[in-house]
Amino acid sequence: MQGIRVMAGSAQSLAERGREKAPKQKSSQPAPRPPRQGPTNEAQMAAAAALARLEQKQSRAWGPTSQDSIRNQVRKELQAEATVSGSPEAPGTNVVSEPREEGSAHLAVPGVYFTCPLTGATLRKDQRDARIKEAILSHFSTDPVAASIMKIHTFNKDRDRVKLGVDTIAKYLDNIHLHPEEEKYRKIKLQNKVFQERINCLEGTHEFFEAIGFQKVLLPIQDQEDPEEFYVLSETTLAQPQSLERHKEQLLAAEPVRAKLDRQRRVFQPSPLASQFELPGDFFNLTAEEIKREQRLRSDAVERLSVLRTKAMREKEEQRGLRKYTYTLLRVRLPDGCLLQGTFYARERLGAVYGFVREALQSDWLPFELLASGGQKLLEDENLALNECGLVPSALLTFSWDMAVLEDIKAAGVEPDAILKPELLSAIEKLS
Repeated sequence: MQGIRVMAGSAQSLAERGREKAPKQKSSQPAPRPPRQGPTNEAQMAAAAALARLEQKQSRAWGPTSQDSIRNQVRKELQAEATVSGSPEAPGTNVVSEPREEGSAHLAVPGVYFTCPLTGATLRKDQRDARIKEAILSHFSTDPVAASIMKIHTFNKDRDRVKLGVDTIAKYLDNIHLHPEEEKYRKIKLQNKVFQERINCLEGTHEFFEAIGFQKVLLPIQDQEDPEEFYVLSETTLAQPQSLERHKEQLLAAEPVRAKLDRQRRVFQPSPLASQFELPGDFFNLTAEEIKREQRLRSDAVERLSVLRTKAMREKEEQRGLRKYTYTLLRVRLPDGCLLQGTFYARERLGAVYGFVREALQSDWLPFELLASGGQKLLEDENLALNECGLVPSALLTFSWDMAVLEDIKAAGVEPDAILKPELLSAIEKLS
């Protein structure tokens, strides 16, 4: 019995390791989830048998290990797909056609879209800034303090200037908090040089002062004929110093409101067109001539991918095209042939892709790998950017369960669950 408890505990450890391997991302469209079903006792005991072997291995070699075998495997795989799809182009990692206008029936994705974090609305790329500003301004009617803070951090693009202004406002509020009896700290002269240079130049600062209890008042100046305008803290606010401290902390901790990239997650039936991508112009930061040149360079993709190169050689070659793309469309081919598709920033990390895939899995506690063309395992470093891995502007990846764990689970007579969650399979589409 003690041995069984140890094995079950090891299986739980393995499940935790699988989660740590690829941290989850928050869904852009949050929805209630049914409680996750943990691994059964049989699955735990079966998985425990593989744990010792996994811990002894520092790394596992996936796919072929020699130049010839890599080259052959890549060529066979890509030529097979090119033959099935009837494409006359030379086989490469994937086939990217010139960008088409949005609305084309054959686009792999209609465009690049975003989600407004304040309203949940779906936005086109060219709508982001205007709609975010509209949402912030509409928030003044319900929470003017929060709205003014968002306006300061979002409407002003110079982050250094924003930090300087915010720190100066915080200093004003600190003086009031530390010296509540001194009247001079409760008044701010609007024509003061520091106020003009650091605060008045920022959008949203006047709304913030008024929202937290300051009022504009004309006050006489000694030895001066005309009065000048001041912000004066109201007596009501002065009686609640903790509110000023809270607002100061909110102002210091705030970040710009940014639209979140919509993954546009889709699931497709098995298809020989898996490696073909018709992308809209949103995915490219290239001129038409550069796009044609990129297409021609696909002809030597097999050779470049199959040669074992040093890290320095890879970095030198890959750096040439890293900054051409802002977004990338990824498809993940699952063991049953189905395809999981999502949109990513070209500079996002590999860990984001693993999190995206894990969120779609029925058995999300099981460890898995993602393989690039030729069976090369990804996630040697999950902090690598997708463009640094050559996964732009599109790529087809292959999903693989950890084989040692899967074999032991099957040996115990436990069949793994369906790969994708039922709600995703219910919306499966045909790739065309």
